[in-house]
Parts: sequence; structure tokens; C-alpha cells
Amino acid sequence: MSWLDDSDDLDDDFEAYDESSFRTRPNPKANRPRTKRRPAHEDAQIGRVLGVDRGRYSVLLDEDTPDEHAITAVRARELRRTPIVTGDRARVVGDTTGDEGTLSRIVGIVERTSLLRRSADDTDQVERVIVANADQMLVVVAAADPEPRARLVDRYLVAALDAGIRPLLVVTKTDLADPSEFLAHFDGLDLRVFTSAQEEMPVDEIGAALVGHSTVFVGHSGVGKSTLVNALVPSALRATGHVNQVTGRGRHTSSSTVSLRCEGPEGAGWVIDTPGVRSFGLGHVQPDNILAAFTELAEIAEECPRGCTHLHDAPDCALIEAAERGELSETGLARLDSLQRLLQTFADKAEQSPGR
Repeated sequence: MSWLDDSDDLDDDFEAYDESSFRTRPNPKANRPRTKRRPAHEDAQIGRVLGVDRGRYSVLLDEDTPDEHAITAVRARELRRTPIVTGDRARVVGDTTGDEGTLSRIVGIVERTSLLRRSADDTDQVERVIVANADQMLVVVAAADPEPRARLVDRYLVAALDAGIRPLLVVTKTDLADPSEFLAHFDGLDLRVFTSAQEEMPVDEIGAALVGHSTVFVGHSGVGKSTLVNALVPSALRATGHVNQVTGRGRHTSSSTVSLRCEGPEGAGWVIDTPGVRSFGLGHVQPDNILAAFTELAEIAEECPRGCTHLHDAPDCALIEAAERGELSETGLARLDSLQRLLQTFADKAEQSPGR
């Protein structure tokens, strides 16, 4: 028998592999198969994140228009690993009317202009995002009760300079102590300073410095930060506390970060109030970013040997040699001293790192 006589059998074999006979698995839920493709959301609106409370974000839409209103939104599933913080410009979809009971969805974040971060401690490389898109930082300290901590302020300044944020400083409770000795620590830095007493709070002066800016307020607990915020934004109603007379520590009163509009006779700005902290880790900061903030010193430092620390005992440091030759002005010497104090913070961090 020839192979042609087996054609019927071959047809039967091919029929067994015919794709038209493939049976799909039942899909009782009628759901679509998973895909990594996401909708473009061309209709998304962009708003300012004012704050977050237990997974619910308050977002301001149509800012500075007659239709301005706040909505409540949740994070889209695809953003579950993306931190969304106060100050972010969020892209939202869904019901954006803001009516009671409505809920929108954040589907994206506009590229940030700045990002203020801190770590748990100096050896921790895991950073915590505090606020986005701020261009100023107002550091609040008290002249007394509690005593001012220059090293903590140094850390705030380092974080601000690293993020490209302009630092400001206000010293409260100057009716209790003279802040001159404390402020001498910051001579030479490009740092605008305000002083405030209980009966003489420079609300108008500070408010004018906030116009047109997004300013994040930071400070140790009990220094009067919330009191200052309430004076600048009367509708804020931020809780205020007192200092423990035994420990000298302030009680945490602000438990969340919130963005508030500050309006005055010269215009409006945004105040971002943050909870008080007693430590500010800098594990995420690169020391080179600090030197870059001291423009005139950075130019001289280009002549330094590779790996120069620029500290007081650094060999062949061009900055130290310029100072010894009298090439730096009095202001330049003060700024060099301030730079070295900031860099010393990182040197101390390296000494305390595990394995040393």
C-alpha cells in the first residue's frame, strides 16, 4: 500500500492540531486579562497637594481662579511605590467636583522642581520625602526655652542647600534671651534672619518674604513654629504646646504636613507647616552639593588636590592657603568658616559610620 492510501489518516492527525478546535478556559468573572499598558489620562486635571490623612489626599484644583476648590483623592494602584507628598503637583481623574462623598484618583505626578528629604539618621541611606516643590525653607528656633541648637540648624541648612532651596531663619522668644551669640555661628552665610519676641512678632516682615514663594517651615518642637504659622495664617488653627520644664523638650503639636495659603497686603504665598523634629538625618546628602552653594569659594576650591576635605586640617587646601595669604575678605573668611562647619557635619557622620 502506498503512502497516498494513508491520506485520510494524515487528515485526521492535522485536524487534531487545528487551532480552530482550541477551547479557551471559562472566565466566569468576565474580567479582562492583565496588561502593563496604562491609559494616557489626557483629561487629567493638575492640582496642588495640600496634605494627606490616612491615605486620602486633599488636592486644590483651578488654583487662583474663580472655580478654585479642594477635592479628596486616593492614589492610583500604579503609583503605590511613588511617594506623594504635600506640595506635589498631582494629575487627577474621576469626579473632581469636590462634592461631599466624591473621591478622585491621582494618576500621576508632575516633575518636581525641588525635593526636601531627610533620613532617620546619618548612617541611614533610606530617605524620607518631606515636601515637594518648595523654594524656601524657614528655620524656626527659640532664643531660649528650649535652648537653640546650632548643629541642628546646620543640618537644616545642609538639607536646604542640597535641595536647591533658599534658607531663612527666624529666632523666637528673644524677650527671654539675647540671640547674638547663637547667630554669630552663622556669620558669612547668605541667610536672612528675623527675630521675634512675644509682644513683637514681625508678622508683616516675614509675610512679605513669603509672597510668591512656597516656604516650608521646620523647627524643633516647642520653638513657637505653630504660633508663628497661626499668626501668618489666622485660619490655620494649628495646635500649640508648651516646653517640659524637666526635660527642656517641646511637645509635638503638629502631627502632619499641611500646605496653607498665606495672604497679606503685598500678595500671597504658601506656608508648608511640618511636624517638629528633634533630629534631622543627612544620610542621603552628598557633601559636594554643599560646596557648590558657596559659589566664590567653589571657584577657589577647583585648585584643591583631588579628594580634599576643605576642613581646617586639610593639607594643600587651596581655600586654607588663600585665607593664609590674605586673599579672602572678612566676609569670605566668615563664609569659609561656615562652609567648614557644615562639612564637619559630614566628617563626623563618616567617623560614626559602621565599620570605622
